Amino acid sequence: MDRGMEKPYVESCIRAAERGEPQALYDLGLIYSTGQGVELDYVTAHKWFNLAAMRGIRRATVDRAELAADMTEEEVARAQKMAREWVSLHQGRAARH
Repeated sequence: MDRGMEKPYVESCIRAAERGEPQALYDLGLIYSTGQGVELDYVTAHKWFNLAAMRGIRRATVDRAELAADMTEEEVARAQKMAREWVSLHQGRAARH
């Protein structure tokens, strides 16, 4: 991906995720797990994969498990907490889609 295109793509994925779009949640997991256009962040990637898995993206379950194998228990717990907080903040919006 062209470096100049990465930031707009990440921003559009975030907007789509806020609308509750499952594929955007998964794409954000990929973005953060590979550091494409953002700083590499396994905790944040795990959060997005977890949210995508909750919305029916099967591949997110596999990717989340693979990522968790390289994380500490504390990092996984932090990612799970972040996912719960995100759901709490976006529950009404995601439920409407």
